[in-house]
Amino acid sequence: MTKKKTMKIESPILPANLPILSKPDLAVQDFIEMGIIQDCVFDDRDIDRVTFEKIIFKNVIFADTSWTRMEMTDVIFEKCDFSNAEWTDAVIHRTEFRDCKMIGLQLTGATIRNVLIDNALADYASLRVSNTKQFIIQDSSFSRADICFAKLQKTELSRCNIDRAQFSGTPLSGIDLSDCEFNGLSVNIEDLKGCIISREQAYVFAALFGLVVNE
Repeated sequence: MTKKKTMKIESPILPANLPILSKPDLAVQDFIEMGIIQDCVFDDRDIDRVTFEKIIFKNVIFADTSWTRMEMTDVIFEKCDFSNAEWTDAVIHRTEFRDCKMIGLQLTGATIRNVLIDNALADYASLRVSNTKQFIIQDSSFSRADICFAKLQKTELSRCNIDRAQFSGTPLSGIDLSDCEFNGLSVNIEDLKGCIISREQAYVFAALFGLVVNE
């Protein structure tokens, strides 16, 4: 199998020696910038239009938060927990998620640009109706994720478990799944045109659509 060429994306632009910030008490339309926030828990719900710029989050728990129209630029999350958080209509730019727990994270309607998700546990996560460009997901588990009706532009999935993920209504032209693992997907046959798969995966799709391969 031909080795994938890794797509280049813009990394977060962060100054050296960021100060340590205390956990802020968030309110609607808050603007938080320039610092490191670590070892704390956000349990704020029903927060709208919070903005984060040039922030590093380390070992922070966001589980079960419910935030809408959040914006983040030049942000890094390291070993953070987003389990079952609802971040609807988020705008995420030049951001990295490293070694994070993202089970059930809802990014429905998100706009994603120059974003890396690396080594994440993101089963049951949702990118439904999202719009992505320059987006890399690698070495992560997105089993049973909901990626329906999304617009995936210049999006790369590498070495991921996407078993039983839902892609219905999402065109996969140009998307390379050849080194991903799955035994089945929920996908419309017309959306597979131009999708790149391995020879072994072709048998999975044949079974999925009721075809019989005569060897």
